Amino acid sequence: MDNSLLKQLLHEYENKRNNAILEAEKRKKELMEINPRLLEIENELSQNSIKISKAILFSNPKEQEKLLSTLKKQNSALIKEKNDFIKKLSKENNYLNPHFECKLCKDTGYISKDNNIVLCSCLKQRIFDIAYNKSNIGNLERENFSNFNLRVFSDKPNKEKYKSDISPRENIQIIKEKVSNFIENFDNPDEKNLLFTGNTGCGKTFLSNCIANEILKLGKTVLYQTAPVMFDEINEAKFGKENSKFDLYENILNVDLLIIDDLGTEKITDSKITELFTIINTRLLNQNHKITKTIISTNLTLDELFKTYTTRIGSRLAGSYRFLRFFGEDLRFKKAKKEL
Repeated sequence: MDNSLLKQLLHEYENKRNNAILEAEKRKKELMEINPRLLEIENELSQNSIKISKAILFSNPKEQEKLLSTLKKQNSALIKEKNDFIKKLSKENNYLNPHFECKLCKDTGYISKDNNIVLCSCLKQRIFDIAYNKSNIGNLERENFSNFNLRVFSDKPNKEKYKSDISPRENIQIIKEKVSNFIENFDNPDEKNLLFTGNTGCGKTFLSNCIANEILKLGKTVLYQTAPVMFDEINEAKFGKENSKFDLYENILNVDLLIIDDLGTEKITDSKITELFTIINTRLLNQNHKITKTIISTNLTLDELFKTYTTRIGSRLAGSYRFLRFFGEDLRFKKAKKEL
């Protein structure tokens, strides 16, 4: 990992956290001016915290139990009084608390896990976005399910053209349902990975971004790369700095959701086929009991995948991935024609 990048992000987090605390203090000051009783409540709660600590440290068991019970009742009454006042002002109960962007790490960038201090998923994602995802992940603001419009897909079946009895619109509805199941069951080890296949402009990348958006909301990490860029970066890392190689492989193999877009557009070499097998196979093994999922999108058919990437990779894909075929008009071309 680039230490200068981590240092920059931690400085950004520190500023975020400090700003959230300052804003909370401003809100508290404003309300205390309206109702001075709030200051008394805050002081009483602070004094009770000290009393609770002393009771735990110095009281005998019988006195401790009685004192702690009394103090907890007092605290509950004080908190209720404070919340009732805030509620009268049509504010949320947490109005006086700092509003951190990340509820897990409270904008520190770190959390405690298995008695260790580790990077929070929010900070990991920021690093992924800057170091790997680049422009791809930036599309999430506009490419999400709230902007998913079924009507752009034709409702007219064309068996001769699409090799299917259903229309592109019916097909994308079925795909959307399967994608919803994938998101809902993301942590289920039996839920299969996804492989999107179909011609350019049929919505594969758009839907991948929609999924990424939902997975990020679950507090998971997403690494999104086109196949040509991913293989180039692996190659650079392999022959570059040793620590960058470690970080790149570590992230590709262990990120919660890996999205490989445009598989088949890279220049095919034996080394790239080997790398692809390592990535697919390692992520399927769920090392360290960690559930990882992968989405691959490609213009290649299943037969073409077998021919291009060997039977060994093809069989892994056939056994552990749900194949979803996209078909219909090129939506990008259709949109461009409308704009002319």
